[in-house]
Amino acid sequence: MTTIKGVNYLTDNLGRKTAVVFDLKRYKEELEDFIDILESKERLKEPSRDFFEVVDEILAQKDEV
Repeated sequence: MTTIKGVNYLTDNLGRKTAVVFDLKRYKEELEDFIDILESKERLKEPSRDFFEVVDEILAQKDEV
């Protein structure tokens, strides 16, 4: 098994990997990018709205103020 500097695995009592720990000093930017990807994948499940309807809604709220 290849080991990568700054990456450690946590295992259960049977030796199965259950989590991974990254050195934030080394991988901060990469982890931020990875988390952004995960968040964007989650948002694919959200309903979409028409851009112009949203703009009209925002402008209408602005007029109310």
